[in-house]
Amino acid sequence: MSQQTREQWGSRAGFLMAAIGSAIGLGNIWRFPAEAYKNGGGAFLLPYLVALLTAGLPLLILEYTVGRKYRQSPPAAFRRISRPAQIIGWWQVAICFVIASYYAVIVAWAIRYAGFSFGKDWGKEPEKFFSGDFLHAAAEPGLPTGFVGNVFWPLLAVWVLVLIILALGVRRGIERSNQIFIPLLVVFFVVLVIRALTLDGAAKGLDALFSPDWGALGDGSVWVAAYGQIFFSLSIGFGIMVTYASYLGRRSDLTGSALVAGFANSSFEILAGIGVFATLGFMAQANGVAVGEVVTDGVGLAFIAFPTVISQMPMGAAFGFLFFVSLAIAGITSLVSIVQVVVSAVQDRTGMRRVPAVWLVGGAVAVVSLLLFPTDAGLSLLDAADHFINQYGIALAALVFLVVMGWVLRRLRPLQAHADETSAIRLGVWWRVCLGVVTPLVLGWMMVDSLRAEFDENYGGYPGSFLAWAGWGVAVGALVVGLLISLVPWRRTSAEDDAAGEPAEQGEEVR
Repeated sequence: MSQQTREQWGSRAGFLMAAIGSAIGLGNIWRFPAEAYKNGGGAFLLPYLVALLTAGLPLLILEYTVGRKYRQSPPAAFRRISRPAQIIGWWQVAICFVIASYYAVIVAWAIRYAGFSFGKDWGKEPEKFFSGDFLHAAAEPGLPTGFVGNVFWPLLAVWVLVLIILALGVRRGIERSNQIFIPLLVVFFVVLVIRALTLDGAAKGLDALFSPDWGALGDGSVWVAAYGQIFFSLSIGFGIMVTYASYLGRRSDLTGSALVAGFANSSFEILAGIGVFATLGFMAQANGVAVGEVVTDGVGLAFIAFPTVISQMPMGAAFGFLFFVSLAIAGITSLVSIVQVVVSAVQDRTGMRRVPAVWLVGGAVAVVSLLLFPTDAGLSLLDAADHFINQYGIALAALVFLVVMGWVLRRLRPLQAHADETSAIRLGVWWRVCLGVVTPLVLGWMMVDSLRAEFDENYGGYPGSFLAWAGWGVAVGALVVGLLISLVPWRRTSAEDDAAGEPAEQGEEVR
């Protein structure tokens, strides 16, 4: 396999912008506010902070350390630690392939809705417009039977933009695009929050969000929800941060970078919570109902609840345009990072140069995305795939990764030493305890709790036959694909094969 010089970020600030851009995604805007409201309001911030310090940041530092130490994509880096561990890396690559294929279509929806905002094209029934006039969603979930042109073309544009950014490389593409998009996103969202705070009923919404229910802290499900939110919002557990950190210089500060990225992500989540609930407070007051009756999350919040608000509020067109453009920007920066995992893995595996790898691999993801999701079955396919690949893909892969690193291979201590060599803030025993005990236990409990819910009732009320292939089939398929790819022998020199099995303590990268 040909060896190429590893690309590097142009600066630490560029890496941080990219890491923050990956972490700040759709979940920050439409998941955190509802999770906080349902789990104790202002009191939720306490378990949220504990989860950030005991799971989010430690796992983020671990992924930065593995990426920077081995300077390769997840499959190649994990293979350097132990040959069988590459299965986890390829599993994560398959997960990223699945997520990228449907994540892009939500960005396309946001772009279309930014245009719809000016004429408030959704009319008086945003829910009917979204599923019917816009998506032409089939009455029953199943295989696609027809394309939806008004989704296909913006989705194609999204993929062209993402592939161009990736083809330009780490420094000229990913870094520069994030240096533009992230400041723009922050400015847009600050404007949105300021406008939301001036709406009648905003105080009512904020009171509903932040009024603490201290009794909720005695409920274990609240703590599990806090860990789940931190876990899913930081882009950890499926190879992104290992990949991004592989382009760092050898003397980069790892713990400091993780702290900046982690707290920037959480700050944006709280900002999003303020903006969303101030807006929902206006909606509740305008309709004479309690805030709890209008609270929703996910697709329903962005494409049904917010259009309703935009139609009722003064200067709604401008507000809607800024909101949906912000949603699209947050989605694009995250989508770029997800596809980069797949591209980097193929480059390391084959020696292919960046541009051919981007157009081949990224193009393959784009083709799958364009064939499945701008269709009458797109909404139900997206919903099922997203739920199962998150619960039994990302979270389970992270659990396996931690158990293998901490309990089977016992690599936490040497990786801690490697991080401490160049970091301003040294890690202590707390880091190993969090990764070896706290986070695996929480993730394990999340698995048990989630599986119990699956067996009690079909997710989303979908038929079991549909979930068997669109949900469980997708999650299990990612694992099977990862396993099969890992069985294909690597074409490497004998010296590289020897190095691939070296203990982590020896620490010299193979170039």
